[in-house]
Amino acid sequence: MSLYRITPDRFEPVPATTFAAERVLERRDLQRLLRENIEVIDKDLLVIAEEFGNWQDSTRRIDLLCLSRDASLVVVEIKRTEDGGHMDLQAIRYAAMVSSMTLDQVVDAYAQTKGGDTDAARREITSFLLSDNRDAVELTGAVQIVLVSSDFSVEVTTSVLWLNRQGLDLRCIRLRPYRSGSEVLVDVSQIIPLPEAAAYEVKLREQEREKRKVTGEKGERLKRFWSLFIERSKAKTDKWARRSPTDRYALSGSRLARTGFELNPVVKGDEVRAECYIQIPEGGEVTNKAFHLLLQEKDAIEKAFGGRLDWQELPDNDNSCRICTTIPGGWKSAESDWPETLDALIDALLRLETALKDPIVRLIL
Repeated sequence: MSLYRITPDRFEPVPATTFAAERVLERRDLQRLLRENIEVIDKDLLVIAEEFGNWQDSTRRIDLLCLSRDASLVVVEIKRTEDGGHMDLQAIRYAAMVSSMTLDQVVDAYAQTKGGDTDAARREITSFLLSDNRDAVELTGAVQIVLVSSDFSVEVTTSVLWLNRQGLDLRCIRLRPYRSGSEVLVDVSQIIPLPEAAAYEVKLREQEREKRKVTGEKGERLKRFWSLFIERSKAKTDKWARRSPTDRYALSGSRLARTGFELNPVVKGDEVRAECYIQIPEGGEVTNKAFHLLLQEKDAIEKAFGGRLDWQELPDNDNSCRICTTIPGGWKSAESDWPETLDALIDALLRLETALKDPIVRLIL
């Protein structure tokens, strides 16, 4: 980005400079000026404290601690360097430190900034938040981060973009100085997120939070499902007694007769599966050989099992194979229906083991 002066004949470039060359210091100049003119980076911020460090066992200080009109705390970290240094890491640490602050603590900090009058500080904060009821004002619990620098390295911008995708709220504001005669001009630009894309990125973050919420709820439900499976299986077998509930779709790891054959319970949204999963360490050729040798005994195995089985070759899954049966009912079904489904699954697993154990032992590979 370049800055130009319009003359009658041409665009005349205004030369870029640096804060160091102009002897503009970080705390004495940039921080002081932004403290008094915070609207330069965001008109909806109120500076609560400068060099804030009201916590135990730390000498670290937040350049500017602010409050946004949506009642979120905002950590403003300022650098005059050309790459931003490690300001992203510093700011995350500071955000974590202030994340547990209460409104009373914010009021106290602001009162110290304004001369010690707590009541006046609370009235001003309440007014800033556009509330006429001081008792109804509450912090959101969220902490935003604003990084302000002459420029940012690729490492910083990459980190910020990734952190925003994880649901955090970081902005990068670039203050680029120019020398125009006897004056120093500053171009103030928000580069992350781009202003025209900010609303879209907020929407994406909200979608990601909702997705994670749903994923978390699903994980907890799967853990409850497997916990009940483990408990109910103990009455008939100790195969899964030492397993821990998981948020995965299969509770694997019970060997069936020999290495390469696993007896696995599997759950989907609307069904459960009792399976013998075959993947022999020697490779796909040996695995396929074992599967086809068992397939030659299909009638006898299914008679011993007490019903038809599904014989599946899985060439796209590392040349593994599966012998299984499915039962209606899964983790999405009503939890009151789980005991019946699980008892049927446990029974199918034990019958599958009985039907396959001797044929597997007899295999000559």
